Amino acid sequence: MHSVPKVAMISGGNRGIGLATARQLLAEGWYVSIGCRQTEISDLSKGESVSVFYYNAQDPESEKQWFSDTISKFGRVDALIINAGIMTPGTVIDATDDEYQQIVEINVTSPWRLSKLVWPALKKSGNGKIVIMSSLSGKRVASAGSGLYSMSKFALTGLTHALRLTGAEDRIRVTAICPSYVATDMAKSITDLSPEKMTQPESIATLILTVLKLPFEAGVAEIPVHWNVEPMY
Repeated sequence: MHSVPKVAMISGGNRGIGLATARQLLAEGWYVSIGCRQTEISDLSKGESVSVFYYNAQDPESEKQWFSDTISKFGRVDALIINAGIMTPGTVIDATDDEYQQIVEINVTSPWRLSKLVWPALKKSGNGKIVIMSSLSGKRVASAGSGLYSMSKFALTGLTHALRLTGAEDRIRVTAICPSYVATDMAKSITDLSPEKMTQPESIATLILTVLKLPFEAGVAEIPVHWNVEPMY
């Protein structure tokens, strides 16, 4: 008798870490629901094990629709992987009101709303997981120019811990992945570091898969990752 495949929702799963994670989960027999603004992903949009739905972190109705479509297609959700986010370089003094509102909405508020939406399904799963893509910038402020981004990621790490404590009685584990530079479009746009030296998206995906495989009694709060050596903590 075959077991029912587990189902993961991945925000921003059309490229970078999200896409690498989707590929590894599919290879492990998971069903995957990808939420993203560009829904054309040619190599993942076919077959019963994966669906791509519209999701915009600045549009709460799209969050509700994505979750509803996922339940309609797969009937359950066992893991929520919050991967979508933006980096707006700049100090907290130079940031405009619009920049502040946008980065908080995308990096913090939408993850909070998604977690609330999916929570009952994760509780029903019996060993539900939320994996949140935070950052080492959510643990320390490395420069003034990364201040606005760091502020949003500190809040996201805080959300992780708030959800983690809330989930203890509901058998939901919540983990923050906190990497430094990963060879994605975001990192390539803000550093001259060679992509070959950065942590690869596939390596982060392997960490996410490892967290999802853990039993309930093995809760992991944070996983900090650096491509080299982290000097600040």
